[in-house]
Amino acid sequence: MRGHLIVAVLLCTAQVLALAVGGSACAEDPATPVVQPSLSAPSLEPTLKPAAPALTPTAEPAGSLPLAAESTPAPVPADPVVAAIRLKLADPGLRKDANPDDLAALAAFYGMTTGSPLWMTEMGFTAKGQAALFEIEKADDWGLSAAAFELPQAGDLPASLEAQALAEIKLDLAILKYARFARGGRLNPSKISDLFDQVPPLRDPKTVMSEIAAADAPDAYLRSLHPKHEQFERLRQALLAARARVDAGGKPAANAVEIRRLIINMERWRWMPEDLGAVYVWNNSPEFMLYVVKDGKTIYSDKTLVGTIGYATPVFSADMKTIVFNPDWIAPETVVTENLLPPLRSENYSILKIHKLSVSYQGNPVNPTKVDWGRVNILNYTFSQKAGPDNVLGKVKFLFPNKHTVYMHDTLPVRRKYFQKPMRAIGHECVRMEKPDKFAEVLLAEDKGWPAGQVQDLLDHSTNSPVTINHEIPVHMTYFTAVVDEAGKVATFVDLYGLDNKLATALFGNATGFPLPPPEPKRPQGEEADASSLANRTATSNDIAGSLQGFAGD
Repeated sequence: MRGHLIVAVLLCTAQVLALAVGGSACAEDPATPVVQPSLSAPSLEPTLKPAAPALTPTAEPAGSLPLAAESTPAPVPADPVVAAIRLKLADPGLRKDANPDDLAALAAFYGMTTGSPLWMTEMGFTAKGQAALFEIEKADDWGLSAAAFELPQAGDLPASLEAQALAEIKLDLAILKYARFARGGRLNPSKISDLFDQVPPLRDPKTVMSEIAAADAPDAYLRSLHPKHEQFERLRQALLAARARVDAGGKPAANAVEIRRLIINMERWRWMPEDLGAVYVWNNSPEFMLYVVKDGKTIYSDKTLVGTIGYATPVFSADMKTIVFNPDWIAPETVVTENLLPPLRSENYSILKIHKLSVSYQGNPVNPTKVDWGRVNILNYTFSQKAGPDNVLGKVKFLFPNKHTVYMHDTLPVRRKYFQKPMRAIGHECVRMEKPDKFAEVLLAEDKGWPAGQVQDLLDHSTNSPVTINHEIPVHMTYFTAVVDEAGKVATFVDLYGLDNKLATALFGNATGFPLPPPEPKRPQGEEADASSLANRTATSNDIAGSLQGFAGD
């Protein structure tokens, strides 16, 4: 009897142990997880343990695949609304019109979110969500358009998880679009004109999402994305003042053009580098002026000559690298093909003699009368002019390497009269200044601490003498047709190349009030006549400013 009782007890004990082991294995089996809905992600985490080693097969049948649990990471558990957002972000209807980078940023952000949504609750938007929404509604005050943003209703009470998810996504997409417009502008500058060689420094949308999620005041964060440049803020204040005049009954047509011009120039500031430099050069083509700015204050200014509409000065930024005193001049491609080739093909070699141009091929001197210019590629030849009183670059040039082969330089005495004229677009793309010696003194004082006398000595006694700039001095070639002074007064300049017209059409759908400039005459009269008609001048006339149709600037 006792023996049977002992056996029965042992059997019962074995069954209890077997059930305990079997229950534990099911609870940890990754192939059959049981996840209960919860508003709190941490409570779900204990159910997402890795597979126990004891459950991994020691040998797999030939051709079988590894377990999915070993190659695919477990999804981050989500609040129900966040889960609905994840599903909604995959909706083709939503993705059709949205920016792909913005959608990718949202998918990454909500894919890692373990808490509640960023902006939504069952009772509608949080205070932070409403602050962001209301700030976007004021986009017009910043030279943007509030109508460009599809916003949810601030007071909506979503009736379902899907409605909450959609409202959250709408606000997110509006925020990312606002961030892109605020910093980089509404338009790609190169799509407006090839003259705009600029890449706006946009913030990555993933960065925007992480930053605004951490911000105590999302509205202040959105405002911080606009350019910090002083001119941008002055233009904005002028815009607000112009709109106030309209509200007070001002002349609608005149104010409309003024308002649009201010917005156009605010857009251009969004394309500028965020950091202009501690010391930088600002060339503004429509103003025909250059400035040297240090710590936000103008320390030097000078008049400039810029390119005509046919040889427009481009817009870009590059670092000043070298100043060359009394340089030789090498004719650029445009001058070679447009000004030199036609007379040379006609065996008219006087243009070379008049302007003291020597010809070489692969570094070796060439007799131009022995070359069949109708058959050879003229771009394989170099046309150069030695330093001296007739050199078109004058006594100094300033190099800031760029793909446009544009630089700044002195000019011939015959051209100095143009600095007294209001319209100073007369040459090719490069920029000439009225007082290049003073400009060199300012730059080398900032870069090397040189006294003016040391610079003057190079101007007077050197030939082809380069001086390297050791510190960063950016040169910003710009196209601003409106500039605001410290008192808030707006100065406007001629739309030299018709770029206001193009930008107005792109931004507002029409260019009313922004006429295109007249086309450049092909054969200007007088001093600006073309090369072929003036190549027969004698060496004593030597008006290079006229005989090569304005190439003297380049």
